[in-house]
Amino acid sequence: MRVVARLPGTLTLVGLLLVAGVVWQGLWRPFEESTVFDAVAYGLPAFTAGRWWTPVTGTFFVDQPWVYVFTLASFGGMAYLELRRGTRVALAYFAVGQLFAVLASALLLLVLSPLPWVWAQEQALALDVGPSGGTLACIAAAVGLLRQPWRVRAWLVLLGAVFVALFFWGALADLEHALAVLLVLFVDRSLRIQRTTIREQRLIAFVVALTLGAVELITVLVPTDGMFGHTDAVGGPWIDVAIDVVVVLFFADGLRRGRRWAWGWTLAYALLNIATAILIVGILVSPFADDLRDSVGDTSVTLATSALWLLFFVYLVWVRRAFRARRRGALGIPPAPSIADVKAELRRTGGGTLSWMTTWDGNSYARTTNGIVAFQRRSGVALALADPLGPEASRAASVREFIDASERAGLVPCFFSAGGATKDAVPAGWRSLVVADDTIVDLPGLQFTGKKWNSVRTAINRAGREEMTFRMTRLADEPWGVQQQLRAISEMWVGDKGLPEMGFTLGTLDEAMDPEVCLALAISPRGDVDGFLSWLPVYGADGGVRGWTLDLMRRREGGFGPVMEFLIGSSAQHFSEAGAEVLSLSGAPLTHEHPPDAGPIADLTDKLAGILEPVYGFQSLHRFKEKFHPRYETMYLLYRDESDLTRIGAALTRAFLPDATLRQFAGAGLELVRGDKD
Repeated sequence: MRVVARLPGTLTLVGLLLVAGVVWQGLWRPFEESTVFDAVAYGLPAFTAGRWWTPVTGTFFVDQPWVYVFTLASFGGMAYLELRRGTRVALAYFAVGQLFAVLASALLLLVLSPLPWVWAQEQALALDVGPSGGTLACIAAAVGLLRQPWRVRAWLVLLGAVFVALFFWGALADLEHALAVLLVLFVDRSLRIQRTTIREQRLIAFVVALTLGAVELITVLVPTDGMFGHTDAVGGPWIDVAIDVVVVLFFADGLRRGRRWAWGWTLAYALLNIATAILIVGILVSPFADDLRDSVGDTSVTLATSALWLLFFVYLVWVRRAFRARRRGALGIPPAPSIADVKAELRRTGGGTLSWMTTWDGNSYARTTNGIVAFQRRSGVALALADPLGPEASRAASVREFIDASERAGLVPCFFSAGGATKDAVPAGWRSLVVADDTIVDLPGLQFTGKKWNSVRTAINRAGREEMTFRMTRLADEPWGVQQQLRAISEMWVGDKGLPEMGFTLGTLDEAMDPEVCLALAISPRGDVDGFLSWLPVYGADGGVRGWTLDLMRRREGGFGPVMEFLIGSSAQHFSEAGAEVLSLSGAPLTHEHPPDAGPIADLTDKLAGILEPVYGFQSLHRFKEKFHPRYETMYLLYRDESDLTRIGAALTRAFLPDATLRQFAGAGLELVRGDKD
């Protein structure tokens, strides 16, 4: 009721429209057949007859009962405008838009009707009723209030709808709609295509290209009566349309990716359509028009689509700088960094708790002016891992350079498991979603005393009684027998999951072979390995290791019960005595609790977490880490807007499970079903 109370202008107009529909029976009978239609309808004939009141009276009638559905729905734009900017502003847009649409249409037809243009002559004799000019003006004004990039996209849809209707169906109302929208576009100046991102300019070209193909196909199947003439259903130029549709489909995806060749060929094809229209117009206005008319056939659809191609041609030339992407081109400043360069950068300037993961196989690297960004190219997405490397003062610039390079290459830029500094560095308008909380244990002065450390202290004491041995080592330094035990434990763990080991931010024994990675072993009195951890180095700005990040956690089935508490607690003590500052237990993926308004990507991650929980146990892992009472640092997924989420979801799936097959996914699903039944 509070919302309704804020819509007096919209509700008043809707009420007057319905009252008029009841009193004059327009709700159930065609009003255009009523005896009062000529007295209240507006149009050029009404003005030439001196009925100057008709722009007001005609506003509150609708010509056909079924049109009420669309008319009432169009007031939604006015309602949104009234909520955002107030009743006076909404009523002003409605009144000015309605009057301008009616009067400008009449004036334009007055000028065009003396010409030998059948459409203009027919519409100059037409009358119309309805508030659609005012409601379209309000919709256009409401579009200007949307946040980017949805504002440009909504303008594209609105302009496309009114111009396609005008070119191909061309009723007096369609002319009024186009003029009302153009008025608001001129006054508000809220459409700034050249100020949009390269990605948006390409997306507009892609959508327009598909729309051109769809319009040409529809106009062959549906009769039209637009500005350029009349066509019957299934009576259009099939060959011309078929060629256009095939060409558009071929070039559209190249435009979306910013390919230069697609831009060039689309321009050439647009010029061909424009030249065809010029030739046809030249024939029709020549002295031999009557003799040549049969040879050119039905030209209405060709002229209409050529007008659209002309607009598209102008747009493509206007935003030509957006189409410079080269197929599979390297990102960043050449030459591309190597893994050795990445490690050297980490030792020189330091990094975050996930930075060592950027040295793993599968990552590519983009060199920026003063740093390096690690990323994976998946499903058309440049999926950056963690924060950029390099001096802290230059990381914001590295973020912007990587985004620009990705968009120019036709890729979707995205940052996964990034920190707050990267979140602050992305362009205004980017979206963020919390994907995990990094669990940090501060090591200086760490003592397992007090009630809250009971579980850890108990595990360490029990290990001492059962003569378990803790050893911090390097995997490459261990004998062949120990390495085989570790591989057997890992293979048993993977075999139980039904899915392969995950990648991207989760390592394997291959990554643990790095000599800079530490390995924590729990050795039983018999010499068996009951469990192990791998620790990744966290470099500081001084070039030294300031901490360690937990990666692998594996235990032998049937071995020492609290082996993980024992290993993590003993590792913390070891690193603390060695002078390390922090210990990161990492953030279990897909475990963050999202707020209710987090959006669709949060729903996606929650569902994915529910599916994978019986397989990988992320939630239980997160609860386990709480035993060590860490502090939390938020890690984000950063992306441009919601339209990228489908591709980002596919990219993340392939990044985490690059080798998973459909059979393995199906097997994991069956395991989930069995778990639910249990």
